[in-house]
Amino acid sequence: MKKLLAIAAMTLMPVSAAAQQADWASAPVVEVTLSSFAFAPATLHLRADRPVILRLVNSASGGHNFKAPEFFSAATVRAGDRAALRDGGIELGGGATRDIALVPHAGRYKLRCTHTFHTTFGMRGDIVVE
Repeated sequence: MKKLLAIAAMTLMPVSAAAQQADWASAPVVEVTLSSFAFAPATLHLRADRPVILRLVNSASGGHNFKAPEFFSAATVRAGDRAALRDGGIELGGGATRDIALVPHAGRYKLRCTHTFHTTFGMRGDIVVE
């Protein structure tokens, strides 16, 4: 009976609680390269309500950011990674790499680099969570 109640409780667990108990060691890593002036891939496809680690790699010598305010607002970000978020994005200096663990919420979100003219030069994309 206790086992049945535990399974039922896990099934009804909210996403935020699921993120707190997520097995980050087995979460898939999705690498995104930031370069001058593109994201690769330009469209990210993630699974809703499943833990994932975004590995953001700035391959350029200058700074870039991964700005997706609506995406990060809807997602549950691992407690230790929340401090890296500023105004809905992650700032990366030249050559820097940063992992962000999160549980994304279903939806389609805009992605861009907000450095001067970077979006204009093509540094934009989409995050699709299904």
